[in-house]
Amino acid sequence: MTEQWHLPDELIERYTGGRLEPVQVMSVESHLARCERCRAAVPYEGEWLAASWAGIEDLVDRPRRGLAERVLCRAGVPEHVATFLAATPALARGWLVAVSAVTAFAVAAAHLVNRDPRAGLESLVPFLVVAPVLPPAGIALAYGPRVDPVHETQAATPMGGSRALLLRAVAVLVSAVVLTGMATPLLPGPPGLAAAWLLPALALTAATLVLSTRFAPLVSATALTAAWFGAVVAAARLTGDGLAPFSPAAQALYGAATLILIPLVYLRRAHFDSGEPRWNRP
Repeated sequence: MTEQWHLPDELIERYTGGRLEPVQVMSVESHLARCERCRAAVPYEGEWLAASWAGIEDLVDRPRRGLAERVLCRAGVPEHVATFLAATPALARGWLVAVSAVTAFAVAAAHLVNRDPRAGLESLVPFLVVAPVLPPAGIALAYGPRVDPVHETQAATPMGGSRALLLRAVAVLVSAVVLTGMATPLLPGPPGLAAAWLLPALALTAATLVLSTRFAPLVSATALTAAWFGAVVAAARLTGDGLAPFSPAAQALYGAATLILIPLVYLRRAHFDSGEPRWNRP
């Protein structure tokens, strides 16, 4: 029977003195993990070891909060909700960059069109058409196994299901409204007309959530975005006015639709689609 090998004193001394290469350290610690005799031979300082473990436990139990989480907490969001929103999904930064880029493009397009003396207020059309679909696009990327790498894990927690989707939808809506609202003063034309995207955005967001009780969020948002663009083009052709979808009558229609859809979201919250094929569900 082969006798177990133990660390020589010289190797232990070099290990405790920090004079080993990383590969050697890994080899020594692998041996220490399964050899009680060698562990007893390593001259650990009790106070140093206790302090080290205390620091590790503190770091693991109370990780340093990121900027987004600190901002949410300062805004009055509960700490556990702020942690959830700041940690997921991983593509949040990419979506915010995309919203900023699309908004900047729409503002630039409005200014380019405004250079034409015949354009008038219709220079705002590119911005007004694009801005309302940004929140539904964010919702489409906010929930489901195809876009969230920890979907299966968080689905089994109290934050899973409808609560996760609604929290992310609110976060997406608020961030999109803030970013788009910051661009509104940069647009040509009167501020009131430049803000005409808000009610359509709320209506499309509520409609996306209602459809997500039957279909995956990505499918719901894509269908509504296509319907929105089609409706804008159709209204412009029928009336000969590109701003017809943003008239006072249209705004009243969007507001009424929002007031109807929001209660439906609440009533059907238990039926939110997880984004998985229905035949894969238990």
